[in-house]
Amino acid sequence: MAVQQRRARERENLRQEILDAARTLFLKNGFENVSVRKIADQIEYSPGTIYLYFRDKADIFNTLCEETFSKLARRLKAIADDSCDPIEKLRRAGRAYVDFALHYPHHYQITFIAGHKEKGIKPEDARIQTAGVNCFNQMRLIVQQCREADQLQGEDIDEISQALWAAVHGVSTLLITQCGFPFIERSRLIERVVDMAVEGVRKKSG
Repeated sequence: MAVQQRRARERENLRQEILDAARTLFLKNGFENVSVRKIADQIEYSPGTIYLYFRDKADIFNTLCEETFSKLARRLKAIADDSCDPIEKLRRAGRAYVDFALHYPHHYQITFIAGHKEKGIKPEDARIQTAGVNCFNQMRLIVQQCREADQLQGEDIDEISQALWAAVHGVSTLLITQCGFPFIERSRLIERVVDMAVEGVRKKSG
């Protein structure tokens, strides 16, 4: 049993090594300029080894996106499942989204920024679409909870959810890509963006 467990762990470690190498190469060189052979060279294995784990480089790319969406979805789901005030959950979700992007900048860039601009990548791919929608739906669920608690202005859950996502995605992208703008201290900026986004949809008392 110990031997089987060790082998399973070794296979999983190699699979992760392939994904990490591919992510680095995709970001550095662009999807079109990376081959399975280049990924194999990066980890000093034969291309045949890569094919034991993935069909082709598109399969690798799709897996990278799926894993990023899943990681983010788990964080948002934990907030959605909490029993605290829905508006507070919405604030926490906004901060958690940006924190995730900044903690995993390469994952975020591949999934949300760089990858889909490359020739040969199909954003409509069912695997990516399913994972992405599931991730977005965790944010939408929190918005729905706010709506059910009568804490929001407006009735269109999708409109509000997409507007909030646009706000946190925007600040995440600006901070990750380091556009050269002299931003204020990072945590202050994030807090202000999240506050403005939430206050913009929160129902005012009186």
